[in-house]
Amino acid sequence: MVITLFVYLLCLVCWLGGMIFFTVFTGPAVFNSLARADAGKVVSAIFPRYYLLGYVAGIIGLILALYFAFVRASRLWWSLAAIALVIALVLTFYAGTIVRPKAESLRGAVTEETPDPAREAEFKQLHRLSVALNGAVIVLNLLALLSTAAALTPYG
Repeated sequence: MVITLFVYLLCLVCWLGGMIFFTVFTGPAVFNSLARADAGKVVSAIFPRYYLLGYVAGIIGLILALYFAFVRASRLWWSLAAIALVIALVLTFYAGTIVRPKAESLRGAVTEETPDPAREAEFKQLHRLSVALNGAVIVLNLLALLSTAAALTPYG
């Protein structure tokens, strides 16, 4: 049971930590250090791994949260953690498989010397959506972590 709980917590920590590190440190550092076109290329190279981390950690974390919801006494808290992880996974898959490829196909519209205003506007809209989805996934992961902490307390 301890190893299972460790793996579950490791999944949450890796997923949440990766998102926070990219959002707070990596993204801003890349865009402040490189030309916009080069920064876009670097971030585009990172994103497939970024989303893969979310897919893998999210799926394993969800499976283990559901497992704990069935075998542990604090079912309400584990169920809340599982619900938060389901929603976070859906948003992550949407962002990674729908939003990211569309934005990637339009990325050149922002860095071209003669950009297409309509394509640039669509890229900016997709970027805003991606940022909002990322923020929602961070909040949902925090909720899952809080629910887990509540489930593990003597009062949970």
